[in-house]
Amino acid sequence: MIETRYTQRHGLEVARELADFVETQVLPGTGVDADRFWSGYAELLSEFGAENRALLARRAELQDRIDAWHKARDNQPWDTAAYRAFLTEIGYLVPEPAPFQIGNGRIDPEIAEVAGPQLVVPVSNARFALNAANARWGSLYDALYGSDVMGPPPAGGGIDPARRDAVVARAAQFLDEAFPLTGGSHAQVSGYRADADGLKATIEGSEVALRDPSAYVGRRIEGGDTALVLRHHGLHVELIINPDHPIGAASPSGLRDVVLEAALTAIQDCEDSVAAVDAEDKVAVYANWLGLMKGDLTDTFDKGGKQMTRRLNADREVTRPDGSTITLPGRALLLVRNVGLLMTTDAVRLNGEETPEGLMDAVVTTACAIHDLKKTEGPRNSRVGAVYVVKPKMHGPDEAAFADRTFTKVERILGLPANTVKLGLMDEERRTSANLAATIHALRNRLFFINTGFLDRTGDEIHTTMQAGAFAGRDATRRSGWLKAYEDRNVRIGLNAGLRGRAQIGKGMWAKPDALAEMVQTKIGHPQSGANTAWVPSPTAATLHALHYHMVDVAARQDELSGQPVPDLDLLLTPALMSDAPLSQDQILREVDNSAQGILGYVVRWVDQGIGCSKVPDIDDVPMMEDRATCRISAQLLANWLEQGIVTRDQVEDALRRMALKVDEQNAGDPNYVPMAPSYDGPAFQAARDLVLTGTTQPSGYTEPALHARRRQAKAMRG
Repeated sequence: MIETRYTQRHGLEVARELADFVETQVLPGTGVDADRFWSGYAELLSEFGAENRALLARRAELQDRIDAWHKARDNQPWDTAAYRAFLTEIGYLVPEPAPFQIGNGRIDPEIAEVAGPQLVVPVSNARFALNAANARWGSLYDALYGSDVMGPPPAGGGIDPARRDAVVARAAQFLDEAFPLTGGSHAQVSGYRADADGLKATIEGSEVALRDPSAYVGRRIEGGDTALVLRHHGLHVELIINPDHPIGAASPSGLRDVVLEAALTAIQDCEDSVAAVDAEDKVAVYANWLGLMKGDLTDTFDKGGKQMTRRLNADREVTRPDGSTITLPGRALLLVRNVGLLMTTDAVRLNGEETPEGLMDAVVTTACAIHDLKKTEGPRNSRVGAVYVVKPKMHGPDEAAFADRTFTKVERILGLPANTVKLGLMDEERRTSANLAATIHALRNRLFFINTGFLDRTGDEIHTTMQAGAFAGRDATRRSGWLKAYEDRNVRIGLNAGLRGRAQIGKGMWAKPDALAEMVQTKIGHPQSGANTAWVPSPTAATLHALHYHMVDVAARQDELSGQPVPDLDLLLTPALMSDAPLSQDQILREVDNSAQGILGYVVRWVDQGIGCSKVPDIDDVPMMEDRATCRISAQLLANWLEQGIVTRDQVEDALRRMALKVDEQNAGDPNYVPMAPSYDGPAFQAARDLVLTGTTQPSGYTEPALHARRRQAKAMRG
């Protein structure tokens, strides 16, 4: 790592690579000159830097008082009433606002009106970023054929006829459910045709129509394909007809594919799935977001021995039955997740001190988005002129109000109308969950989503009540009352605040990217809960999860849930302690090994290779999607068990060493991998130790401070 060199801008020390990027790539074409940008940024830091630090100090103060309260009640039975009264007394719990409805202005229909999957991807990886943007449309045939939904995927090399037939039959079943015919099944169709009267299908020599004629939208031609476009629950589906295609030739109707509108929205992540620790890294992150907003991002790579270039998909022009045309977006609506309040960056310094990274994200990512706002023709990201910023890891309404005022200042700096920037609230910290209505109220004029990030939320649950006792293991925590109350309260409170038809109510990630049969069986619970979006880890998963939004009418489900009582706060505040679900010694040691292996498997790639999110084999060699949130759970659980005397430091150290050997073995085929054993003294292994052994004192149990420090160390060692 080369030492950062700085240049002066309005009293700020700005890393030269950042200054050059902003001034030569971001600002030209925005109408904002460098003088205005940097003077405004200096004002932003002057007005909000101290408050950012004060809010972090308030977090620490509350945690200290909660820790002291639990310690003073050592070995006493859990008393929710006393706990709730104490949290109210110290200001952790705030009064509920009077009933209100959000008023967030103009919002794109992918967020306000249509329910569907949401992809989350590290924007630092251009190929992944483009894949996510292009996952707006996905082949159902490909998703079924190549995943485990229809059984183990076949070996490569040609088409397996039995697998093909099973996929075609399953797709026809979907069409029968979403687009039933007036007679017969789509599996029996020998031909489709469309005219001014709509879509017709031929079955045994007779024509039948769609039971709902309005479901037919129109047609489009692309190469040898004719796409017949349908719509159900607001989601579009294309029947791709091409009798000259190998798949179409095997079908009496010439149907070669069923293409689903899948990832309506995609979060381009600058936070949990990214390893960006200095100005060099941040510029790379911002550059990809800028390319997405300009529409010119490309990535060239080798695949199967061939060089490929990926770019953003074009929009889809559809001719309606009356001869008029409509344009359907070719890409997911892109959101950008900024970092939270905790971390500081030396990419910009004020008076020789690092400055809040979240403030830098706010002004730079919004400036990048101006390129999309200024487009007057061609593909756009937001057709209503909005910028969608996801704000993670906020603790309660005061921090939400701080974010609201921060972006008001950013809008003024950049000359944008008030509330151009819409904010997504990650309901992933305990103080936000406990004060959710008040937190939504603080963002009511720019809120575009609330989302339950159950992974981070579990990590914060453990850290906040670290001194209350030993936490139960992962399985017991997933079954606990607080977790269900958390998920249900999020939906009910969101509906009460008027999010229906105005904003997203979201659910968290499917963390097993290769276990998609299981996902198809279980993730339907998210739309059934009243959530109109949920996170998926890949374009294939997005296509398969889209099926659930055809099976469930989320708008109708939200109507059913509206007005239902909100689960009691006492359920949310009752932790899943081991005293209520005791574990055997074997179960404890297995959990220690599992957590140690998960931490090491993730951290070694983060620290040594700068990979912020990846498929990491678990202790049983099952690939799991890991990011800092999953790492936070494992580290906090081990820290809690150490603190409560469930395990010893020697047992943890022994587990880390043994699991380092396993992780080394799992990564033996990676030519860039640096083994942790037998020395156990590299930055990656030491980062894992830091996360566990100092877990009780890490701010809110976050992993970022330790990971950033060790990643910078690893970069310095490489020079």
